[in-house]
Amino acid sequence: MLTSSSAMSEKIAIKNKPLKVFITGASSGIGESLAHQYAKEGATLGLVGRRLELLTQIKSNIKTDCEIYAVDVSDQKKLQKAANHFIKKYGPPDIVIANAGVSTGTLAGEKKDLDTFKRVIEINLFGVIHTFLPFIEIYKKKKSGQLVGIASVAGIRGLPGSGAYSTSKAALVNYLESLRIEMRPFGIHVTTIAPGFVHTPMTKHNCYTMPFILDVDVAVSRFMKAIQNKKCFVIIPWQMKIVGTIMKFLPAPLWDFLAKRGPKKIRKMIQ
Repeated sequence: MLTSSSAMSEKIAIKNKPLKVFITGASSGIGESLAHQYAKEGATLGLVGRRLELLTQIKSNIKTDCEIYAVDVSDQKKLQKAANHFIKKYGPPDIVIANAGVSTGTLAGEKKDLDTFKRVIEINLFGVIHTFLPFIEIYKKKKSGQLVGIASVAGIRGLPGSGAYSTSKAALVNYLESLRIEMRPFGIHVTTIAPGFVHTPMTKHNCYTMPFILDVDVAVSRFMKAIQNKKCFVIIPWQMKIVGTIMKFLPAPLWDFLAKRGPKKIRKMIQ
């Protein structure tokens, strides 16, 4: 029989056990920073991205256990295979972070942007669904686990010139909310993080002012705090929370008037 002191020591050991974290979109930007910062905390990592050479480089600079998977999150079967491999080797991850996403300018009324529309939604929405599915039944059985989706303030209202991106992120916010309510009885936490502007390869081509933009490592440290605290929904930084609240409640005519003057993203094809 364990004494009270030995039982307490065992609890502390379990509490301090290194995390296992599975991250998509890990080859650059937010995903890369998440990988490095969790590695500094000793986490075992599963990193998913489309670019093997970048994943290999990231792994070479990480000292903890790390598996890399060159997979497009729109490919459900390959992502399931990657998840199965990680689970078999290390057990279920404590946290799954669906971070993979793309952004480009699109015009909602242009037929020639239809393929780009489909591709953005395929990655930004279905990529998240594909990421979570391999882990949900396991989490239900163990009555624990955390699913994290990286959404965007752009999902609060439709932005002209960014119809695909706004649509994908708005749908993602609602998907995550539905999932959060469904998972709660099983002890599974679902966290939605909606960033404003962050210095990443995704934003470096934006040729307009990006208010309250954060350095990627600063942003990610705040993401990780929200994840640790098991927040349901958080907008980062706090200034964008104010902006987002105003955006949400503006009457449609006023929003239309203000938004039509806003900057537009460069239109390009997404591979």
